[in-house]
Amino acid sequence: MIAVVSTLMTLVLAACIVMAAYRVIKGPSQPDRVIALDTIGINIVALIMVLEVKSGSRDYVDAALVIALLAFVGTVALAKYLAGGTVIDRGDH
Repeated sequence: MIAVVSTLMTLVLAACIVMAAYRVIKGPSQPDRVIALDTIGINIVALIMVLEVKSGSRDYVDAALVIALLAFVGTVALAKYLAGGTVIDRGDH
């Protein structure tokens, strides 16, 4: 039963990644593209965790955590850049 559900979830997550990639390419605005990139990161983490359950090992948890952290930091940096044009404020106002 787990094999069937994990295969179905793999297909659903892959479809979500493809749809989000379309939004990255054809997004009407930059914030839409940033949100789509964040969605791709979240779906990749979920896909890694589904594959981990399917394989029965715990080898992929570290990779999923690193990808989740990088996706979060990248989203925050891109949002800050879009909001103000700079990522790191140095106090040179």
